[in-house]
Amino acid sequence: MMETPVTRELDQKQIPYELFTHDGPVRSLEQAAAERNQQPEQVVRSLLFRLAAEEFLMVLVAGPQQIDWKQLRRTLGQSRLTMAKPDELRRITGYEIGAVAPFGLPQPVRVLIDQSVLDQEEISMGSGVRGTAVLLKTADLLNALGEDVEIVSL
Repeated sequence: MMETPVTRELDQKQIPYELFTHDGPVRSLEQAAAERNQQPEQVVRSLLFRLAAEEFLMVLVAGPQQIDWKQLRRTLGQSRLTMAKPDELRRITGYEIGAVAPFGLPQPVRVLIDQSVLDQEEISMGSGVRGTAVLLKTADLLNALGEDVEIVSL
């Protein structure tokens, strides 16, 4: 079985998961979900935000769910934040767009998980390698994230 930075951390934490490899390029959230036999809401997007010069935050959100930026700023007590640029994303997470997950990161990053993710019993997310995903139970995701994860409604 293929090993990725995400699967290494999940294995280390003894978190059960399934690794899924797409047959070809993934061009949409809907395609990814269909190929994984899931609904789009089960595909978790890991979004990286820049809060300050070298301060970043990852938000996990369910598939098509949009983030309410005003609510996110209010939750964080920040008047300003931006999406991380692709070069910042690679530098902070070590991953390319489409492969990002809150596991196997080169440095710790604060993680918020939107309530929309918790509405699903099973989810999938980036594995650290484009074209592959990890599928796991939401309870196992929370267990893997540990006590530091913050649950929010965005």
